[in-house]
Amino acid sequence: MTILTRDDVIPASHAWAALLLRLLVGWIFLTEGIQKFLFPAALGVGRFIKIGIPYPHIAAPFVGVVEIACGMLLMIGLVTRFATIPLLIDISVAIATTKLPMLLHQGFWPAMHEGRVDFAMLLGLIAVFCMGAGRISCDAKRFMDGE
Repeated sequence: MTILTRDDVIPASHAWAALLLRLLVGWIFLTEGIQKFLFPAALGVGRFIKIGIPYPHIAAPFVGVVEIACGMLLMIGLVTRFATIPLLIDISVAIATTKLPMLLHQGFWPAMHEGRVDFAMLLGLIAVFCMGAGRISCDAKRFMDGE
């Protein structure tokens, strides 16, 4: 009797696709998190005040740290599915507080133009959550060492 493993079903080429998607999504969150500290008036506390996020002096640095830490975890593929969860919350709040008001006040096309990265990040995170880190990741190395 032959038992198929996950590696038998998923082609090796998908490992590279998973890696590229993780790098893309992780890099954007990592760099956005860093910018919350480099440019606090425009992208950190000042931005959070402008869009009405409660406790902006706490929330902005907290979100920045989450984006940096989870972005790095995605890039290296460590606790990958877990790392997507805070980022899914992060991007959902970003869409709700910035893109939905734009949709209501400026219309569909301006909101779609401004939200293209946010929506791409949301779908990228969902894809990474669904498929996991892939073979080229710390998660794969960690689980292979346990066999």
